[in-house]
Amino acid sequence: MLDNNQLLRFTTAGSVDDGKSTLIGRLLYDSKSIFEDQLQAIENTSKKKGHEGVDLALFTDGLRDEREQGITIDVAYRYFTTPKRKFIIADTPGHIQYTRNMVTGASTANAAIILVDARHGVIEQTRRHSFIASLLQIPHVIVCINKMDLVNFSEEAYNKVIEQFEEFSSKMLVKDVRFIPISALLGDNVVNRSQNMDWYQGAPLLHTLETMHISSDINKVDARFPVQTVLRPQRDGFIDYRGYAGRVASGVFRKGDEVTIMPSGFNSKIKSIDTLDGELEEAFAPMSVSITLEDDIDISRGDMIVRSNNKPEASQDLEVMLCWLHNDSAKPRAKYTIKHTSNEQKAMIKEVVYKYDINTLERNMDDKELGMNDISKVKIRTTKPLMVDSYRENRTTGSIILVDDATNETVAAGMIV
Repeated sequence: MLDNNQLLRFTTAGSVDDGKSTLIGRLLYDSKSIFEDQLQAIENTSKKKGHEGVDLALFTDGLRDEREQGITIDVAYRYFTTPKRKFIIADTPGHIQYTRNMVTGASTANAAIILVDARHGVIEQTRRHSFIASLLQIPHVIVCINKMDLVNFSEEAYNKVIEQFEEFSSKMLVKDVRFIPISALLGDNVVNRSQNMDWYQGAPLLHTLETMHISSDINKVDARFPVQTVLRPQRDGFIDYRGYAGRVASGVFRKGDEVTIMPSGFNSKIKSIDTLDGELEEAFAPMSVSITLEDDIDISRGDMIVRSNNKPEASQDLEVMLCWLHNDSAKPRAKYTIKHTSNEQKAMIKEVVYKYDINTLERNMDDKELGMNDISKVKIRTTKPLMVDSYRENRTTGSIILVDDATNETVAAGMIV
């Protein structure tokens, strides 16, 4: 049963000391997802630091600097399973200078948990992380109003935060926003319902995560299959076999479908869809399969198999929302390698259109320099066309990364506008 569980990825965000790491620790602790040796090690560390109970934040803060300073610096990934669903948690930092880490952790998330301190309400960093969640098109946002125990579990304080959040989030592109009053430290409404907040009639956080509908988050309309490699086994039973292996990025492919190979534009039909366990009648995202075609066509890594009646745009000129990840600033008109699905081309940043002021979320049309953690709209030119969709429609074929040719370091991640 667990093997067939649906996987949900979620990220936590919020200001420093809003309790992100404590919340995840409580989630793992109360759902019995901690191994005994881990628990023993955390209990020992907690005693050394002078805590009476278990310091729940230590379950995710793994770096020495994080434990010493009591903050999250890097993205910490944690995995746990319940009878209803499998989860991957990305615990992201709250500090402004770690914006790039927040973007990295949230890029593949189905949901974002944004923590708000009930005493302070919606502050600048809450707005910043909510904006990034909106920019990354995270389909579901759960606003956890934490530290309710410090405001005497007041319904009035809870409603005040909801009012503040709804006022500014109305301008953002978030489809599904939910609010839960919690106390991560005491466990109220995290895994179990709170006895202290009878006025809250909704579900606790874990139940919300287990029952959240995520099947419609994947684009099932636009069929996209980036080819990763060509399979030519050349052994008994496979002498004439020529399969194109990869992962379905979006949509559904069926035997007999009319398909077009991009960028060449040749047409064919799907002859078979194969896996290690045998042949399938259809394949859908995010399955990894091998597709064979009726015709012999020259196809290689980086090409894309799509439905003939639904093609992506083939373009060398891209408008991209870019998050700069590297310590060194972008060099004017420097050459980079752009990676898009399984395709790699040379590219150049032609123009910085505007840069977001990450504090006020306003567009700065004058500042054209790209430094670490900056989020900007840029124009990129590639040497050969890429088969792209807008990020809003397809998070897989709408995303790119830039790699510095000299150092082979990833310097930026982007969303195609």
